[in-house]
Amino acid sequence: MIVTNYLIIGSGVAGLTFAIKIAERFPDRKITIITKANEDESNTKYAQGGIAIVTDETEDSYQKHIDDTLICGDGLCDIEVVKMVITEGPKRLKELIAWGAKFDKTDKGNFDLGKEGGHSQNRVIHHKDQTGYEIERAILEQVHQKENITVLNHYFALDLITQNNYCFGAYALHERTKEVIAFQSDFTILATGGIGHLYGHTTNPVIATGDGIAMAFRANATIKDMEFIQFHPTALYDSSAGSKFLISEAVRGFGAYLRTQKGHRFMMDYDERGELASRDIVSQSIDLELKKSGNDCVYLDCTHLDLDAFMKHFPMIYERCKSVGIDIAKDWIPVVPAQHYLCGGVSVDKNGKTSIKNLFACGECSQTGLHGANRLASNSLLEALVYSDKIYEYLIPISIENNPFKGKLLDWNFAKKPEVQPDYLAKMKTELQLLMRQNAGIVRYEAELPKAKKQLLIWKNEIEDISKTHQISVALYELLNMITIGSLIVQHSIDRKDNRGGFMKVNAL
Repeated sequence: MIVTNYLIIGSGVAGLTFAIKIAERFPDRKITIITKANEDESNTKYAQGGIAIVTDETEDSYQKHIDDTLICGDGLCDIEVVKMVITEGPKRLKELIAWGAKFDKTDKGNFDLGKEGGHSQNRVIHHKDQTGYEIERAILEQVHQKENITVLNHYFALDLITQNNYCFGAYALHERTKEVIAFQSDFTILATGGIGHLYGHTTNPVIATGDGIAMAFRANATIKDMEFIQFHPTALYDSSAGSKFLISEAVRGFGAYLRTQKGHRFMMDYDERGELASRDIVSQSIDLELKKSGNDCVYLDCTHLDLDAFMKHFPMIYERCKSVGIDIAKDWIPVVPAQHYLCGGVSVDKNGKTSIKNLFACGECSQTGLHGANRLASNSLLEALVYSDKIYEYLIPISIENNPFKGKLLDWNFAKKPEVQPDYLAKMKTELQLLMRQNAGIVRYEAELPKAKKQLLIWKNEIEDISKTHQISVALYELLNMITIGSLIVQHSIDRKDNRGGFMKVNAL
């Protein structure tokens, strides 16, 4: 057993910023971060757009940002949470800058503010089209400077250690030695990111398999709003499965048009905001256009834009398109919607507390009430920064109880058990991803959801039986977690009776 004061599961912006603050405040306390891949591999790293923060109060205001968030959330946001997160944005931005994160400025030295769908003003602070990568770089440097932070790469969290609704830490598989380690902690923070790999077609990295939410669910934590899944309208189209390259919403904010294969600029048919309608509307509109035409993709037209300015703002997008033979000066970019963000998750209060004592959650795996039925673009990094700070502030006055786990630890000894065949797991995962895209995707059909629920239960029972007779592996547990998340999404979709924000359910094909 490894004993620590604070166990953080995940190494994105939410977990790392909490670690930095608590380590500075309590240099004699031990902070342990476990992450299933390399420390820099998280959804944070792939966030292109930026952070929505009010910095220019002559043109913009907190109230405008609050109103935009509430409109996007379609009546399901917690208004007090929205106010709290948005008004704290500038403080959290100052911290990032103090830690060394760099953001684009104009020639006059002001922030070069971008505009994305659903925003009434330019307020998105960015570092070219690699904002998440830049933030991750800066905060990891800070983490490495703290002697009381230990980062353990390639440790896969399996389950939480709980008793009487009290969290004592977690079990994790050391991926190289195949040993299961029990981590006992005074406080445990879930910062495990999203669920994208469940859909296959996603802008998330392959590590996004909903592990934290699935673990919390197995520990009987409250899970909310899993039906509200955001599909990014413009992922670069290719025919393969797996992670997709994101064409940032900021490209449409920059003036790009969405067109059908025949050249029709169709978004004006659906919303007066055109390409700058909120993501749910743009994704649903594209989905309808593709169903009408039978085509595989629609197109993003940048040919009328200033090429030099485009290359300056979006160098990574320009180079990626060029690498696959697309010259944006004369070619349209083929795009399709792909799973991008989960608005639901482990339910937390304004201090990031879950329904289980001493278990906290922040970032995409949490449900705070900020997003409601649909997340406003670039509010997610902001939410992660604010809630990691809220957990930190809440825990400052709370003394370490030194309350060791007195129950019996699970026996994970599986050395003599056979390994699960990788082909079997890969086949089931492919079938699962297809089921989720077809039955629980952008538009869901009333009759298909119960069928999906039944199939998911069959797979869940099958995988649970296999896990008793075979060696535990990352692939096996990721699949179990994805099936668990799929079941939650389907059940919450069945339960919701009205269409809101990113959720659309219809009676028939």
